[in-house]
Amino acid sequence: MATQERLLDIDAVTELMRQPEYADKRFYLMDGVIYEMSPVQRVHSRLANRIGMFLGIFVEKHDLGEVHTELGFYPARDRRTLLAPDVAFVSHARLSQQPEDGFLSVMPDLTVEIASPSDSLAQLRRKARFYLDNGSRVVWIVLPSQRGVDICRSATGARLDIEFVGADGVLSGEEALPGFELELSRLFPTPK
Repeated sequence: MATQERLLDIDAVTELMRQPEYADKRFYLMDGVIYEMSPVQRVHSRLANRIGMFLGIFVEKHDLGEVHTELGFYPARDRRTLLAPDVAFVSHARLSQQPEDGFLSVMPDLTVEIASPSDSLAQLRRKARFYLDNGSRVVWIVLPSQRGVDICRSATGARLDIEFVGADGVLSGEEALPGFELELSRLFPTPK
């Protein structure tokens, strides 16, 4: 649900975050509309942590860039959209012209969004389309209730190429992170 009707940009969000009454709140911006992000629940947090850990180990071992959680990303030409993916890999090449602190004006190479109970699949796919249209190479939408991941890639037109990988499958870093593989059984262990 939108918390404001006036169209905003990144500068307005930054200013809002400096105000004491909003210091402990998190926001994202889509087409000039600001949304407050709710705290995540246990499964969501555990998945983000584990994905970030597996990506981080691989990225550090091969000195490929950085892995972030909930960092703000926006395309340089669109200051009315600021997204904070649950997990993101950004290559050294994309980081080379970015500030050491603050939001990044590039999209991650690999973007991970984890579905919360309050998210609709349409909302998540809209974000995936935005990431891909603005430079991400692949987007993973993690679906805890289905114990799997939708792998989203660009397709012709405004469509997404979506491939579902279940709990017994393997995720690949594809062209965003060649050589990286993650068995989903490590994210979705067999219930005891």
